Amino acid sequence: MMIDKFLNYLQYERNRSELTVKSYGEDLRAFESYFKNLDNHAISWESVDSDIIRDWMESMMDKGNSVTSINRRLSALRSLYRFALSRNLVARDPAHGVVGPKKSKPLPQYLRESEMDKLLDDIPWNTHIYKDVRARTIILLFYETGMRLAELMGLDDASVNYANAEVKVTGKRNKQRIIPIGEELAKVLKDYQAFRDEHVVRKCDAFFVTEKGLRMNREQVRNEVKKHLSKVTSMKKRTPHVLRHTFATTMLNHDAGIESVKKLLGHESLSTTEIYTHTTFEQLKKTYRNAHPRA
Repeated sequence: MMIDKFLNYLQYERNRSELTVKSYGEDLRAFESYFKNLDNHAISWESVDSDIIRDWMESMMDKGNSVTSINRRLSALRSLYRFALSRNLVARDPAHGVVGPKKSKPLPQYLRESEMDKLLDDIPWNTHIYKDVRARTIILLFYETGMRLAELMGLDDASVNYANAEVKVTGKRNKQRIIPIGEELAKVLKDYQAFRDEHVVRKCDAFFVTEKGLRMNREQVRNEVKKHLSKVTSMKKRTPHVLRHTFATTMLNHDAGIESVKKLLGHESLSTTEIYTHTTFEQLKKTYRNAHPRA
């Protein structure tokens, strides 16, 4: 009865399309069928509580319904109860405050350590060509620091402090942070600088410059990274951000604390960094399935 009143309201007062009204009806009757099969049919629209609604959503998830589908049905239920409350058909709205499932974000793509080792150590680089020396330096810097593309582009010579083994970068909203660098990276940066100053006349203070001495732009860096990552991976996405993901995943796989990784990446919220723990857990599950005889 309550569903019919609501559908009439949608059709004749709100002028909703026939298809919309039909869709609402199907979603609401699905919920009615669910709660009427509970507790020997003792539950009614008036006695439904938020726990029943949450159990209904959980049952849909168990059956493989998509997050979009579940949220659509929850939205229909919310609309029905708002209508029923305004017409005094129920005394309370159990759907108010019930939160639907969130769409899962895609896990960040990253390269395996073996792929990075192959690219940096096994594949030959022409150490006599400036673009090759610069490209390997850029890729190693991304991989060993996790810095963003804009941060790398903004580096000047003064940004690198060899005495303290650190690089100062300017991140989002002009926030600066210090990233430590290892011995290998420090040597590569020094060698690049020496080679650059021998072969290029710089026209700015930028650390990474074009052959004409100008600061590299976004597309130039992206193209260099894509070109060389193509040598070791067939992933569709081959960007500097993939190297940032690779840095974070590698750190966590080698027991770095998530708080430390958060600071190194320059994340404001720990929840942003936590997506990488999902990545490493997926790797852990794969290892488990491959290794355990009963998995």
